[in-house]
Amino acid sequence: MRMLDGKGAIVTGSTSGIGLGIAAALAEAGAKVMLNGFGDAGEIERMRARLAAQHDVDIGYHGADMAKPDEIAALADAAKSAFGGIDIVVNNAGIQHVSPIEEFPVAKWDSIIAISLSGSFHLVRETFAGMKARKWGRIVNIASAHALVASPFKSAYVAAKHGLLGLTKTIALEGAEHGVTCNAICPGYVLTPLVEQQIPSTARARH
Repeated sequence: MRMLDGKGAIVTGSTSGIGLGIAAALAEAGAKVMLNGFGDAGEIERMRARLAAQHDVDIGYHGADMAKPDEIAALADAAKSAFGGIDIVVNNAGIQHVSPIEEFPVAKWDSIIAISLSGSFHLVRETFAGMKARKWGRIVNIASAHALVASPFKSAYVAAKHGLLGLTKTIALEGAEHGVTCNAICPGYVLTPLVEQQIPSTARARH
């Protein structure tokens, strides 16, 4: 028997990078995983089928936009229906924009806060009651080194990740008496598509 046999998981932003690695590790441990993220539909389906076959677990996919609360609710409902309940939530989805604050596009600020911070709140809100009722849950928020320290030209990302760290602490306190844990992971730079895309803009901003 594997450690997570029978557990249902949602990993946001899991069609590439860190999220995909986490989804694969959960599947290897026996969890049923709902993938989420953007990308080519055919490629995502091949990825989903490969993970399911390789680890002999149910792997689903839902394309919810993590900036939209109604789509997040639909993602949670789909996973609950498919797996019978959600025991593990990994809030990994995020976007980045690099710009001096006086030039920072308001729409980019709103999107980054919505996906990295508000999206995490909405998904936990949709799944927390079930975890408490079952007296078991694991919530992992993928924050960043930028949840702990700041860098110039990343005002929205730094603000969102600092907020995510505070949200993590609050959820941990609320879940502690109910067998539900909440932790944040704060990685530094990892060579993922998100990081690759920001290298040119960071260079321009620092020029």
